[in-house]
Amino acid sequence: MTHLSSARHAFWRRRAIACGAVLLTLVAVPGASYAGAPHGADPQQETADNVILLIGDGMGDSEITAARDYSVGAGGRLSMDGLPVHGASLTYSVDERGRPDYVTDSAAGATAWATGRKTVNGRVSKTPDTNRPMPTLLELARRHGYATGSVTTASVLDATPAALTAHVTDRSCKGPADMAQCPADTRAAGGAGSIAEQTVAQRPDVLLGGGANTFAQTVADGPHQGRTVLEQARSAGYQLVHDRAGLRAARLGNPVLGLFAPDSLPVEWTGPQATVGGTAPQRCTIGNLSRTADTPTLEESTRAAMKLLTERREHSGPSGKGFFLQVEGASIDDRSHQADPCGQIGETVAFDRAVKAALAYADTHPRTLVVVTADHGHAGQILPPDVRPPGRAATLVTDEGGLLQLGYATGAPDDVQNHTGVPVHVAARGPQAHRVPGLHDNTALFGTVRTALGIR
Repeated sequence: MTHLSSARHAFWRRRAIACGAVLLTLVAVPGASYAGAPHGADPQQETADNVILLIGDGMGDSEITAARDYSVGAGGRLSMDGLPVHGASLTYSVDERGRPDYVTDSAAGATAWATGRKTVNGRVSKTPDTNRPMPTLLELARRHGYATGSVTTASVLDATPAALTAHVTDRSCKGPADMAQCPADTRAAGGAGSIAEQTVAQRPDVLLGGGANTFAQTVADGPHQGRTVLEQARSAGYQLVHDRAGLRAARLGNPVLGLFAPDSLPVEWTGPQATVGGTAPQRCTIGNLSRTADTPTLEESTRAAMKLLTERREHSGPSGKGFFLQVEGASIDDRSHQADPCGQIGETVAFDRAVKAALAYADTHPRTLVVVTADHGHAGQILPPDVRPPGRAATLVTDEGGLLQLGYATGAPDDVQNHTGVPVHVAARGPQAHRVPGLHDNTALFGTVRTALGIR
């Protein structure tokens, strides 16, 4: 009896060791099974044809959870939840001496993955100490023959998209009339000009979002002096589109510049603002009267960008390369600043639809790396509905009938709410996705994208 038990024990021990070896293999290479990987290929050596980097601005774990709870239920799953590989990014920025600044802004956060180096809050793709330009992923991708694109629900000149296309001392220097904080960046001082001027000169193949007011500013100096930035774009050959119909009609050829709003695009959902003492339980309104039927959604702009960038490759012949595309759901951040839970959740849901579109594209173009992350966490905390929190709060009735209270207390009750210094989620699928698991600096995304595109 003792001998039989020992034999059984040895059998099951061998089985456990074998199963454990298989499990370790799967965990060690979580990106290995992406659709379309060549049989026998080493995923750690695999390069991508395309990279789609999706940024939820201000989309910390709390913001993701609130959107999940409200729209698909606590046990449901958003599209971004379905990516197979998950990790986390540290988000701190630095001061001029390189010391940690524990809460980043969007400019420094975007600079980290755009350049692979941390910088000072407010600075856009310039060094923290010497204030010198640093090459960005978009610039490197263009230099190596890739098509490039940037899509956002903010101005195309806002901090996150600007980190790919411009180098300025301060994010406020969007247009020629906004250069007060960037005297050394003016053309008169030998600089490259405002974010708008630099972005037009950069010539990304697709640039979609808001910012029409800034493009109406007049260039103060340099070869385009006396022209508006929009006229500068026209002379550079950009196709200009202003609404959903124009975006649908855009075709391969010269770069496409879509300006769909004076500044940021109107949000998709409205509802009760958080107040001191909280609100009665309410539902969000899916829709916004200030958003016209001509305004494309983030999902539509993402699909249009992927289509245009793919056409560029297909018309380049066998040697044509793929693309690098950044997509930003910008107003998750803006609505969190304003303690607007419905606006925040609606923009997260809209961003998730863009993620779904990117994953659908990857299904038919399997050599595509899709990465979903955020630049920093934000103010909204999910709290028990019977608690009266400090600051402002609002209670929503979710789609599954529950009570969801969000509290905002990272700023004065009558002022904007602030970012938090927490790590943010990173999820990925496709070539080089195995680099994402674990806890990394946000600068690591630069290396992941560069390696996936084979840029050295």
